[in-house]
Amino acid sequence: MVVAVGAAIGQIKLGPLRFGAAGALFVGLFLSGMYPELGKGMGLLQSIGLALFVYTVGVSAGATFITQLRKQTNLIVAGAVVSIIGAIVTVIGAYVLDIPKNLATGLYTGSLTAAPALDAAINISKSSQAGAGYAVGYPFGVVVGIIAASIVVARPWAGENDTPSLAGTGLVALTALVENPVNMRDIELWKNQSVRISYLRRNDWTRVALPGEDLLEGDMVTVVGDEESVNTVISQLGTLSSVHLADDRRYVDFERITVSNPDVAGKTIAELNLPSKYGAMISRVRRGDLDLLAKDELALQPGDRIGIVVPSKELDVVTEYFGDSSRKVSEVDALALGLGLVLGMLLGLVTLPVPGGVSFSLGAAAGPLVMGMILGALRRTGPLVWSLPEAANLTIRQLGLLFFLSALGLGAGSDFKEIVLSSLGWKAALLATVTVLVCTVALAIAGKFMKLSAPRVAGGVAGFMGQPAILQEAIARVADERIESAYAALFTTSIVVKILLVPLIFFLL
Repeated sequence: MVVAVGAAIGQIKLGPLRFGAAGALFVGLFLSGMYPELGKGMGLLQSIGLALFVYTVGVSAGATFITQLRKQTNLIVAGAVVSIIGAIVTVIGAYVLDIPKNLATGLYTGSLTAAPALDAAINISKSSQAGAGYAVGYPFGVVVGIIAASIVVARPWAGENDTPSLAGTGLVALTALVENPVNMRDIELWKNQSVRISYLRRNDWTRVALPGEDLLEGDMVTVVGDEESVNTVISQLGTLSSVHLADDRRYVDFERITVSNPDVAGKTIAELNLPSKYGAMISRVRRGDLDLLAKDELALQPGDRIGIVVPSKELDVVTEYFGDSSRKVSEVDALALGLGLVLGMLLGLVTLPVPGGVSFSLGAAAGPLVMGMILGALRRTGPLVWSLPEAANLTIRQLGLLFFLSALGLGAGSDFKEIVLSSLGWKAALLATVTVLVCTVALAIAGKFMKLSAPRVAGGVAGFMGQPAILQEAIARVADERIESAYAALFTTSIVVKILLVPLIFFLL
């Protein structure tokens, strides 16, 4: 009931704000505040839901995280600095407002929605007030975080120092008449894979263009890429043709084929070696709502819809090679999913000592995320395909998020009610709001100063907060893989820093 009602409430728009899956949290808090016994036994469901969510995020982000790590180092450092700023705000605010240190320590973890840091706070304080502080601070962290991410993700920041989105700004395919003979390797935008050249017509015979071949005067070629790059290449080759080669199906076909063959999923386009095997080439890949240019290093995932140019006589063979089965693509490899989750939970159980006499573990939040990123980067291991079909990934992710927030709300309602109705209620709410507001604004300003794109900064805000609902809000507004990549990058590092700061906050108070 909490999941259903929460999901419905989450769809209600309050101006520009929509809480999405976080609606389940508030329904859970309300019900458990009235009936505290509802929160019993919710810990397991909370851990499972969180693990499902962060694992699927990790698998999705892992493929691009490693290649973009250098671009995200500054953002990761900024996240660590902002965590320290949040700790300073908490300590000063607790002194000014006369908030007990046990409660203040819990407020820090709650306002920044850091569940693993809460565990450290409870261990070091030996007090239930830390948990109550988390319950009070958490809703304010979610609300302010969602508002911050929804505002940031829509900013028109060019991101001069950021890597372009794989989604690009939309792909076009135009045909050029070659007036300046050239080898493909001498076309810079083709060489750096900003465009693909798919069709070639020579002497009234249309075929698939082979990588690196000479283009002769009078040839016609089809160039695929973003509009600016395509127009640049056409001007280098000659002029725009009024004839579009994709319309000529006498010798070559262009088809959209679904990747459902597990032997293909996880391989990069270069590894498939289609020009040599079938005289074919992939020009674009449709992944969810994204239309991606088919660069050599792009790894195919189950459920991808490839746009492939192929000789007509090879079409049936190529279709069979990729599978093209919508039914099969909707099936999840239960063995790979289950094994990945188990490995992630085991990683989360590894405990390491940290200063202050407390221990640190990644837990059900960061353990599956890190493992998902590792397996997502590997893509496959022998017969096991770690990547998930986009539709299945999003479905599992949403269910995990709803389970996690519902269980969290049902477990925290009584503590939340107790603090809110006490004399400390308004003070705790004020400190939590100020802490999360200062941190999210500081991180957004840092991202803007570093000239990163708005989607990456929004993902960084969600990752810094470690909050699935904030991530979901950003993704719902903009389809950009940099959101998940930044989320995965800051999630783990921010959790580690917050855990290390908890003993410092406690002892300073």
